[in-house]
Amino acid sequence: MSVWCFASRDIYLVHLARTIMDITLTQPKTPSMLTLEPTRIKYWSVDEYHRMSELGLLDPNKRTELIAGQITLMAAKGTPHVTALRLLTRVFDPFLAHHNAFASTQDPIRLDDFSEPEPDFAVVQGDFLDYAEQHPRPDQVVLVVEVSDSTLKQDCEVKDKLYAQAGIADYWVLDLPHRQLHIFREPSPNGYTRHLILTEPNQIAPLAFPELVLTLSVILPPVTESQN
Repeated sequence: MSVWCFASRDIYLVHLARTIMDITLTQPKTPSMLTLEPTRIKYWSVDEYHRMSELGLLDPNKRTELIAGQITLMAAKGTPHVTALRLLTRVFDPFLAHHNAFASTQDPIRLDDFSEPEPDFAVVQGDFLDYAEQHPRPDQVVLVVEVSDSTLKQDCEVKDKLYAQAGIADYWVLDLPHRQLHIFREPSPNGYTRHLILTEPNQIAPLAFPELVLTLSVILPPVTESQN
């Protein structure tokens, strides 16, 4: 009986996913936009999201994340984005080697039952082997950084609320086009109560590691001739 129930659940999930996946993951082929009533939207749980991946319902060539029950496509990474991630890693890795924490790059964090984002950069407590069987939870994450070259609105007006509600104490958004760092702190159920914006050559230190003082310039890609 238990095997039949498990198979029936998968059949239901496959049918439901195939029915609405084009709406969730692709854009309409015509200029007209499809509008759904809020009561008609299916909100996926993290467990359903994982099962869909196991069943091959998610395109492996498209990077997705689960945000508030909705499967969203992640933006493509441009060269400045990749460079910023490497700069963050170069700064944090040697420091964290002497602390009980590690840097995680574009890996999932399970915020709750309906959100599992994959932040560009995060500092997680413990050793990466501690998470061989489960993704980190909010109380195990001391810093989240999103690198924004085209996603500033999403990072500062959507994800900030998710991270705040999950209790992430220190959330940064590195705004590459404007060469600024948005710092969100003091989370509450309604969002962060502190939002600072730093420009060069200001300095910042993570809440969890106040001795690690960073100059903004060391985590921003160099200015190119086209930007001058």
